Amino acid sequence: MAYGFRRVVSAGILPRLLAVATLALFLAGCAAKAPIPRPTGREPATLRPYTIKGVTYVPLRSASGYREEGIASWYGPGFHGKTTSCGEIYDQYKLTAAHKLLPMHTMVRVTNLENGRSMVLRVNDRGPFVAGRIIDLSQAGARELGVHARGTARVRVEVEGAIPGVGASDELPGPFYVQVGAFSQRGNADRLQARLLAAGYAGSRIQPKEIDGVLLHRVLAGVFPTTAAADEARLRLSSVFSGAFVIAQ
Repeated sequence: MAYGFRRVVSAGILPRLLAVATLALFLAGCAAKAPIPRPTGREPATLRPYTIKGVTYVPLRSASGYREEGIASWYGPGFHGKTTSCGEIYDQYKLTAAHKLLPMHTMVRVTNLENGRSMVLRVNDRGPFVAGRIIDLSQAGARELGVHARGTARVRVEVEGAIPGVGASDELPGPFYVQVGAFSQRGNADRLQARLLAAGYAGSRIQPKEIDGVLLHRVLAGVFPTTAAADEARLRLSSVFSGAFVIAQ
């Protein structure tokens, strides 16, 4: 999970940044043809009750104190490249997991009780919806924990580190924004900010950032008090700005 600006460090960075700025300008021009979705004011979609195979699940509003033991399974090739429940693209080679109830982006320590291996994974999807299973590991996580070959294993799941939660005292520090563009020309950033403000994102702003000598004007839609609210906005805005992502300020 990357809350905060993604800094790119490599040789020949200037041409790449200029190319990114040019692409952002092109995408903004295309996006101008589509209306920006307005804030809904509703509870984030990932916190709403949902029904799978006749069973209704009510996601937890906070992961604080969560701990359980049970059977873990894993999922990979059939889902690789598809959209997860939180709107990310599933990458089976990253250390993530699916859980039926925990808030999205919760960091959990999964311990394989059969071999003692333990590691931290990030929840970014819902599942598994198979009776008796409590967590679905990515292929990478399954390999690290020694679950991949057998398919399942008995594990312990414990929340670790910063704990997401709406209204919880241990919510990640904000405020949060959704970055929808970055431009080398300030005028293009100004026009996009104006569109966001008109669409109802009253806290939207422009944040200049110099990277290896190149000044980019980042356009941030906001402002959102929690990670869940920011994720909900990102899902809406991604229909127009495909590269949108959440950052904390």
